[in-house]
Amino acid sequence: MNRPELQAMAEQELERQKKFRCRVMCCTSTACVSSGANSLYETLKPKLEKLKEDVEFVPTGCMGLCGRGPLMTVQLQGQEPVIYENVTPELALEILDKHILAHKPTPIKDKVLPNDWPFFTKQTRVVLANSGAVDPERLEDYVSRGGYSALAHALREMTPRDVCHELIDSGLRGRGGAGFPTGLKWNMVRKAAGDRKYVVANGDEGDPGAYMDRTLMESDPHRVLEGMAIAGYAVGAEQGYVYVRGEYPLAIKRLEKAIRAAERKGLLGSRVMESGFNFRIDIRIGAGAFVCGEETALMASIMGKRGQPVIRPPYPAESGLWGCPTLINNVETYGNITPIINQGAAWYSQIGTAKSKGTKIFALTGNVINSGLIEVPMGITLREIVFDIGGGMVPGRTYKAAQTGGPSGGCIPTEHLDTPVDYESLKALGSMMGSGGLIVMDNTTCMPNIAKFFMEFCMDESCGKCVPCRVGTMQMHRLLEHITNGSATEDDLKRLEELCLLVRDTSLCGLGNSSPNPILSTLRYFRHEYEAHIREHKCLAGECNITEVPVLELAEIKHKTVEVS
Repeated sequence: MNRPELQAMAEQELERQKKFRCRVMCCTSTACVSSGANSLYETLKPKLEKLKEDVEFVPTGCMGLCGRGPLMTVQLQGQEPVIYENVTPELALEILDKHILAHKPTPIKDKVLPNDWPFFTKQTRVVLANSGAVDPERLEDYVSRGGYSALAHALREMTPRDVCHELIDSGLRGRGGAGFPTGLKWNMVRKAAGDRKYVVANGDEGDPGAYMDRTLMESDPHRVLEGMAIAGYAVGAEQGYVYVRGEYPLAIKRLEKAIRAAERKGLLGSRVMESGFNFRIDIRIGAGAFVCGEETALMASIMGKRGQPVIRPPYPAESGLWGCPTLINNVETYGNITPIINQGAAWYSQIGTAKSKGTKIFALTGNVINSGLIEVPMGITLREIVFDIGGGMVPGRTYKAAQTGGPSGGCIPTEHLDTPVDYESLKALGSMMGSGGLIVMDNTTCMPNIAKFFMEFCMDESCGKCVPCRVGTMQMHRLLEHITNGSATEDDLKRLEELCLLVRDTSLCGLGNSSPNPILSTLRYFRHEYEAHIREHKCLAGECNITEVPVLELAEIKHKTVEVS
C-alpha cells in the first residue's frame, strides 16, 4: 500500500460512516468487560444487526471513566455524542427504543454523563485521542483518523536523522518512569555500530492499580505499531518486539489482529508502503514477573532466559538483544510518536512544562469518586486531578495522600496538593512519575499499613538475584508488620530507616533501589502515625487491628531482634 492508497482507504471509510444515521459505541476494554460489557454487547448486537443499514454498532476501546462502566456512546448524525454510564442490558434496550429508534430521540437523562464535566474538559487527549472512538480491530477505522500517515510522512519526507531530531525538539521523555529524553535515546541507537538492531515496546506494566499500557494496547493497537515502525526506520532496525504480560489476553489478541491486518496491507513486513524499509513485529508474552519491566530483565526474557537484571553498562543502546543495539521504550512513549510526526515538535512542545513536555496518562484509582483512565497535560496540579477530574472524596471523608509511581513511588500529602505534576516536582517530594499509577487515599487509610502493602508486593516480586533486595525487602516488611500490629519499638523504627537506605543504595536494579520509597515518603510526611503505633499502640486511621500490649511484654519486646531468614 502506498500513500495515495492509504488516503483512498481513509476517504472510503469516512464515506461509509457518513451513511449511518447513528453510531452506537460500546466500550469493550477490560475495565468495562469486568463490569458486564459483554452481556450488554450480546444484548444489543442481534437487534442492531437488523438495523445495519441505518445504525452501526462499534465495539470500542476505553472511554476513560472506568469506575462507572459499562459505558456506551450514542452518536446521532449532526448531534453531540451522548455518553451513558452504568449501562445494563435492560437500560441498553431502553436507550435503543427511546434514543436511537424513536421519532423524537430522547436521552435517558439520569444516566447521561455531561459533556462539560471536568472529568472530560480538564483532560488533553493526545495518546488516547482514538480510544473509545474507533474499533480497535478494524484497520480502516484507524486509517480514517489519520492512521499510518505519520509513517508515510517519515518514510517519504524525512531521514532517520530528521525523525530523531524531531523527537529531540519535541522534548518527549520516556513514559516508563525514568523520563529519559526519547529523541536522545533514539539517536544513540541510530548511531550505534551494528548490522542488526532491534526495537522493543515494553508493555510489562505491573504496578498495583496501573493499566495505562494495557488499555492503549487494547484500545488503539495500531498506534503502538505505527510508533514502533517509525522507530525502526529512525534507528535502522528491521525487527520489533512487543513484550506483553500474560495477564493481558485481550491486548495480546488485538495486537495480533492488528499486526496481521497491517502486514496484509503492506504497512508492516517487507518493503513497507512500497519503500526500501523492512520492518516486522512479533509479540513476546511474559509470565507476569514485575522485575521484567526492567529493561535488562525484559531482554533476557525475550531471548528465552530467566528474567533477571544485569549490571549496566553496556546499555541496551550499545548491546541489547543478542548483543545488538536495541531501542526499548514504554508502550505509552510509542503512542506519542505519531502525533509528534504529524503535527510537529513545535506543537507538542507547547503542551506541558519547560522540562516535562506533552501529556501523561494516569490510572486514577483509590478513594476517589471518579476513577478511571485519564490523560492530562504535564504541569497540571495534583489538586486538579483529584478534586476536579476525580471529583474528590466521598462525602464525610477527607483527602490524605496520593501515591504516584506505584510501589516505586511515594505518598504526597495535603500540603503539596498544588504541586505541578511533572518529573522534577514529584521527585523533589520524594515520589516519582513512574509509569502512571495514581492511587488516592482518604482519612481512613493507615500510612504504615499502605507502606506494608507496597513492601509486600516488592518482596514477592524480587527476583532474588541480589542480597539487599532479596533479604532487605523481607526484613523491611517484617518490621512493618511489627509496627502495624503494635509490637514494635523505637529501635525497630530506627532499624527500618537504616534498612531503607541500605537497600536503596546497594540493590542491583531499579526494583530494589526504589522499593523503600513508599516507606521513606510516609515517614517523611506521616511519621506521627508510625510513632502512634509504637508509643501509643494506636492506629490513628482505625485500620490496623492493634490490641493493648501488657507492660511486662513491652519490656521483653524492647530486647527482641529481627531474625534474618
